[in-house]
Amino acid sequence: MNTNFRKQLPGTQLDYFDAREAVEAITPGAWDTLPYTSRVLAENLVRRCEPMALNASLKQLIERKRDLDFPWFPARVVCHDILGQTALVDLAGLRDAIASQGGDPSLVNPVVPTQLVVDHSLAVECGGFDPDAFAKNRAIEDRRNEDRFHFIDWTKHAFRNVDVIPPGNGILHQINLERMSPVVQVSDGVAYPDTLVGTDSHTPMVDALGVIAIGVGGLEAETVMLGRASWMRLPDIVGVELTGKPQPGITATDTVLALTEFLRKEKVVSAYLEFYGEGARALTLGDRATISNMAPEFGATAAMFSIDEQTIKYLKLTGRDDELVKLVEIYAKETGLWSDSLGKVEYERVLTFDLSSVVRNIAGPSNPHKRVPTSELAARGIAGKVENEPGLMPDGAVIIAAITSCTNTNNPRNMIAAGLLARNAVQRGLVRKPWVKTSLAPGSKAVTLYLEEAGLLPDLEKLGFGVVAYACTSCNGMSGALDPVIQKEIVERDLYATAVLSGNRNFDGRIHPYAKQAFLASPPLVVAYAIAGTIRFDIEKDVLGLDANGQPVTLKDLWPSDEEIDALIEKSVKPEQFRNVYTPMFALRVDDGTRVEPLYDWRPQSTYIRRPPYWEGALAGERTLRGMRPLAVLGDNITTDHLSPSNAILADSAAGEYLAKMGLPEEDFNSYATHRGDHLTAQRATFANPTLKNEMVVEDGKVKAGSLARVEPEGKVMRMWEAIETYMEREQPLIVIAGADYGQGSSRDWAAKGVRLAGVQAIVAEGFERIHRQNLVGMGVLPLEFKPGTNRLTLGIDGTETFDVLGERTPRADLMLVIHRKNGESVEVPVTCRLDTAEEVSIYEAGGVLQRFAQDFLASSSKKAA
Repeated sequence: MNTNFRKQLPGTQLDYFDAREAVEAITPGAWDTLPYTSRVLAENLVRRCEPMALNASLKQLIERKRDLDFPWFPARVVCHDILGQTALVDLAGLRDAIASQGGDPSLVNPVVPTQLVVDHSLAVECGGFDPDAFAKNRAIEDRRNEDRFHFIDWTKHAFRNVDVIPPGNGILHQINLERMSPVVQVSDGVAYPDTLVGTDSHTPMVDALGVIAIGVGGLEAETVMLGRASWMRLPDIVGVELTGKPQPGITATDTVLALTEFLRKEKVVSAYLEFYGEGARALTLGDRATISNMAPEFGATAAMFSIDEQTIKYLKLTGRDDELVKLVEIYAKETGLWSDSLGKVEYERVLTFDLSSVVRNIAGPSNPHKRVPTSELAARGIAGKVENEPGLMPDGAVIIAAITSCTNTNNPRNMIAAGLLARNAVQRGLVRKPWVKTSLAPGSKAVTLYLEEAGLLPDLEKLGFGVVAYACTSCNGMSGALDPVIQKEIVERDLYATAVLSGNRNFDGRIHPYAKQAFLASPPLVVAYAIAGTIRFDIEKDVLGLDANGQPVTLKDLWPSDEEIDALIEKSVKPEQFRNVYTPMFALRVDDGTRVEPLYDWRPQSTYIRRPPYWEGALAGERTLRGMRPLAVLGDNITTDHLSPSNAILADSAAGEYLAKMGLPEEDFNSYATHRGDHLTAQRATFANPTLKNEMVVEDGKVKAGSLARVEPEGKVMRMWEAIETYMEREQPLIVIAGADYGQGSSRDWAAKGVRLAGVQAIVAEGFERIHRQNLVGMGVLPLEFKPGTNRLTLGIDGTETFDVLGERTPRADLMLVIHRKNGESVEVPVTCRLDTAEEVSIYEAGGVLQRFAQDFLASSSKKAA
């Protein structure tokens, strides 16, 4: 640890590093203009950088230079079980690879504290109308995931610095917000800002606490785990001034959906946002967290709020230790991280958003930024009177209504509002429609405690919103099976069925295979739609039902007042509820003496956990970047759900057929996500989304939707997996051509791993989402970007071509894409190499993150032996 600029923190027995003094020593007066993000990064540099390199890195921050890399050392890594388990499978495979070369596998360990929360494995097989839903769903989760949980248990004992929160306890991000993040860390007598990376794109939720937390792919997380710096260039830091205050009856969900639309239009992709202003100061921490959680839906890397009285109030509310709360305030005020010290900050650009302009909203279909005011549902063609046959489900039937996701269940105002609306509905005699599968899956057990304290849980249960899990469920595509009768009717009538959920993602095909489209809404609106039973319903005007006196009931009759919500929160949400949940969960773990072998004993018949192949076969060979054939030609907004879906595996899919051959009954196929520790299953998810539109597959003049490809040079159309198998047998190098915003959505390693294992050597797109681009690099797939004005359409690419990539690969260099057409013509097209840093070039040239680490580890071991 660098000892320069180390001082005692007033009022404590701790030291801290004075980044302000270090910055002012270089450029007097510069500190006051630095954004909050830059101040935290500066402290990280002062504390962790070698003295010889410190000034150069600090100058980059001061002068806002983006042409050089500088190191960032996050304090910890957080993982949910899907990507966390996959990362640990990779490390277990790395141990095997190193052992095979004569190295000591037990030396491969996370260096940085790594926290894994098992929260992505549960499917809502039993809906919230079953009083035993929680116990039944947990039992199914344990049975289906025995292989996975066995491996995760092994990692607790085999690896140092890995802590596991077992299933049934809550969602990673909400646990992180309510307890895991201390805001200010202390180690070796030094206080410093909590910082982290997480294997989920919604990791920025704790940005609301003033903590720099960004979502990364598992491959980048592995790099940080193993003690390497996360190299970065100074991001575009954008100020977002919030003015005004929300109107009565407007929830944090309404606000964040409006912000998502606004910020997408303002093109903040990859930016760090800093929210400030009168409106930001008035937001509760819960409201801030709802906003920060949806940073990836804006396209942003982070969504920061500075530390202020709201932060302190929240830390007290969630039962944090008094000494910690005191330390956070002292540290923030002394080091320039308290909100009041940021009055002279200069941003690259400033956006202004008026909170009073927000109306009641939903988002959809298909994208979180497609906001629709509920008052305009009919005008937009979403709602409207339709003739429905008695006894049958209506057009637009809501088959899933889920209060789910840390985005909204972290926020007491949202949850109490939902409970009050449910109470009012029950009092008026309203019920959910029988075809609606309802569920309540809070991100924390504390939610249940305060809903019980408020007396609202029984009313939610009467409408079918009983607690089904403390986990990430419907938002992650884990909605579970439908009633067979309902499913049969949907299929036979080809019914337009929908889902309404309080989550953050609503991409086509994500929430449930039989929900053709999905809509995001606040928790109270989710309850209202369960009563309405169809999206073809003007939720602001239409009658939800008749009460006992025959009087019509509409939404305005049920909606609680802000005063009623706030009074009940004041009465019912208490610090001891959070202490009762988290004190036993985070009780000091004592070594139980369990010892395991350093190499995992892989189960040969497992379809969940299998030794990864990244150090052998074709993956260990040279990537020629010559003679590549297109596996797919794709349009704009290709999401990681298109590239590697996470939802339920259907029997007629490539993965379903494989699992059947492996002896699994269909009821236990589980989700694509849960099988990502087994590459043989996960490979079969590559481009497996039924809504995919590969422009190489055309029928009757239109691009045909489905998991389809056209094998060249024969021109034969087949299922995507069979096309991949065909090309693998031929050892044919492949390329993918795409439009804008390629890889948006969840941080999903397998969106990169799947194409790499298929033989894809390069992706050429008009633009990349940040996390997916980094995952491609981490897997040794070359991301290339078309120059403005050039794309697959202007070039007339139809998939019959072959492609070469020529030129020296350096950060953001111009390379040449050579297109060889079927008629013998060749076209040279300049493209930008999206290896953005020298570190990324190094990773790519080694073949990927894991290959590079193995090479470095063995080289280091050899030097020590010599």
